[in-house]
Amino acid sequence: MDLRELYQEVILDHNKRPRNFRVPDPVNRRAEGYNPLCGDKITVFLYVEGDVIKDLGFQGTGCAISKASASMMTDVLKGKTLEDANRFFDQFHDMVTAPATAEVKSDHLGKLAVLSGVREYPMRVKCASLAWHTMKAAMQAENNVVSTE
Repeated sequence: MDLRELYQEVILDHNKRPRNFRVPDPVNRRAEGYNPLCGDKITVFLYVEGDVIKDLGFQGTGCAISKASASMMTDVLKGKTLEDANRFFDQFHDMVTAPATAEVKSDHLGKLAVLSGVREYPMRVKCASLAWHTMKAAMQAENNVVSTE
């Protein structure tokens, strides 16, 4: 199976069966995100204790890429420190915004590396990164609406 097929399969799986598509209980941080270009709307909920993300979830509506990215993000970040989550954000953002021809080291991202395929569709990069920008705002305890525009 080539990367493009894997990309499509993973997107479809996480879109049909999103992980952590819920409001955790308790929650002590949250942020809303909106992508006016695509119409994606997402709310990311965090429960942070000390500097560790003990639980997180998301709710909202969006395209398959947006929902899959949010689902994969919540899977990866549960139990991580805020510092680790920031590191993942930076690495993920670098991966999806790099030119399609650039070689990107994504081995440290694990399963998230499959989303590198979004680089081939520049209009979809904002879809893939919306949940991440919203999560970053939630980590900073900002209760603002995040927009990809």
